Amino acid sequence: MAEKTFHVEVVAADEELYSGMATFVIAQTTVGELGVLANHEPLLGQLVPGGFVVIVAEDGTRRSAAVQGGFLSVTGESVTVLAEAAQWAEGIDPTAEKAAMEVADPGSDEYNRAHSRLVAAEHAGK
Repeated sequence: MAEKTFHVEVVAADEELYSGMATFVIAQTTVGELGVLANHEPLLGQLVPGGFVVIVAEDGTRRSAAVQGGFLSVTGESVTVLAEAAQWAEGIDPTAEKAAMEVADPGSDEYNRAHSRLVAAEHAGK
């Protein structure tokens, strides 16, 4: 039996990162990590600074993005991620992000960005 799909959009302030069909989405909100399948109950969540979003596309491809704040809107038919800033995990150097976290103050914008990129890179490989 084919998995049910739904439309997903990931939009940052300066670009649209993704628009397509997916079978699963994971996002970090201020109330915890959230997994979304088709026909999920509607909700609006605030994304954490230094968080990530994972999308499992209709073809099974798994993509992960580092996101810096914003909102997650879920309806029964779609998920929209409106991020202040977002970056796909491909091309992120985990070693460089760990080094950036070591020199930044915890909770600072620099720390949150490095943490976000590191976690997104780790989720991309799963």
